[in-house]
Amino acid sequence: MTAIHTPLTAEKPVAPRHVLMLATGAGFSVASIYYSQPMLGILIADLHTRIGLVGLIPTLTQIGYALGILLLAPLGDRHDRRGIIAIKGLLLTLALLLSAVSGGITMLLVASLAIGITATMAQDIVPASAALSPAAQRGKTVGTVMTGLLLGILLSRVLSGIVAEYFGWRVMFGVAAAMVMAITLILWRSLPAMPASTRMSYPALLGSMYHLWKKYRPLRRATLAQALLSVGFSAFWSTLAVMLHDVYHTGSAVAGAFGLAGAAGALAAPLAGTLADRHGPAIVTRIGTALATLSFAAMFLLPLLSPAAQLALIVVSAIGFDFGVQSTLVSHQSIIFSLEPAARSRLNALMFTGVFIGMAVGSALGSLALEWAGWQGVVALLTLAGAGSFIVRLLSPDTAQAAHAAA
Repeated sequence: MTAIHTPLTAEKPVAPRHVLMLATGAGFSVASIYYSQPMLGILIADLHTRIGLVGLIPTLTQIGYALGILLLAPLGDRHDRRGIIAIKGLLLTLALLLSAVSGGITMLLVASLAIGITATMAQDIVPASAALSPAAQRGKTVGTVMTGLLLGILLSRVLSGIVAEYFGWRVMFGVAAAMVMAITLILWRSLPAMPASTRMSYPALLGSMYHLWKKYRPLRRATLAQALLSVGFSAFWSTLAVMLHDVYHTGSAVAGAFGLAGAAGALAAPLAGTLADRHGPAIVTRIGTALATLSFAAMFLLPLLSPAAQLALIVVSAIGFDFGVQSTLVSHQSIIFSLEPAARSRLNALMFTGVFIGMAVGSALGSLALEWAGWQGVVALLTLAGAGSFIVRLLSPDTAQAAHAAA
């Protein structure tokens, strides 16, 4: 395998305004994946289609994101990341505009796939922030950018729920396009050129990812466990708006407001990192997967409660499983980054490919479960996915031993 040539390390600290700019770019781009979820109930009525077809919108978006991470992330080592970010930002803007003017479900599904592929500019912004930072500031800078990414996931549902209810879903996609275009222009004008770090050909880069996947068993275990959690996470969020609309007769603004429960995710990242440093990431993954599973299963109690108490329990469950999912994700990143430091971006790309495959599967299965078995069927799916992830982590060897394990 051709060696990877590491570029010179940045010496000057990154200006706070540039860190804020990178965090905003990561947030705006990844938010594009989630805008549709609180609007699904409105889309069913407006496009005169059924739950199963509308459920394909988040499914295709997540499939596109997985494909974009797997096939496009390696290009950051081969080409100037500044140019890649600009190109993806422009294409993401066009995909969002295509969604805004879609005349039917077919065009919207095509646009959703394109949104997922191009929204992976977030996966170029995060390593770009690391490349621009000196070693002493790198953790803080990347952490801030990741906070922006998490806030993009959190606030996207809130924003889209409100905008769609009061102004329409087409306006939401138009607003999203304007925000992405604005931050893309700012990034293009402000970021320095970032030379390629390797001369490996594109096929060789993809081949190196295959060898990494084959070599490291801890990578495969982490990916499987996080992907299973993602099935439950996505099945919940992709069906929540439809369930709330049908059962509680709420609008998209209420569905979007449930996204505020995702604040637990932003809180989980530093806490999980601290626990992993003190006790090791393996124990944190077991705690996180157990918490997510229990939070999913708690919703089996909904039929026993009053409507107000049911909504309260859904909020509490969302906080609990989001905390568990994000804690497990941070700990899994700690595990895989220790395997081969020179290949961290590719290791991360491999795990996130699995994560978004899980997201896509969760969206598809969640819609089918809701259509065929109602909300209790969705809860059963969530609980099975969480339990599967917990079993994978429970049966995994300790991280200290696993870090050196190969297939």
